[in-house]
Amino acid sequence: MNFSEELRPAVLAGDLTVSFRLWKRSKVKVGGRYQVGPGLIEVDSIELVPFATITADDVRLAAEPDLETLRRRAAHAGPVEDDTVLHRIEFHLVTN
Repeated sequence: MNFSEELRPAVLAGDLTVSFRLWKRSKVKVGGRYQVGPGLIEVDSIELVPFATITADDVRLAAEPDLETLRRRAAHAGPVEDDTVLHRIEFHLVTN
């Protein structure tokens, strides 16, 4: 799983544990381990959710300052409207 350079420190600190992706199909799997810089994360869950259902807790776990910033980040792959379905990936840091 790739993260923007500015988000990698939060992943490696264990502060960023949820990511939202606009994918046609999942590019990760539950139990899969993925390199993030010098660290390793493991995917705990993947679910499809409409953007409008993203909570304030999700925004915090995604290490974003607000919902609109999260929308803009997810929209790098296409427009994200309230009814756009995103992959919600929850993971934890295995090694740093």
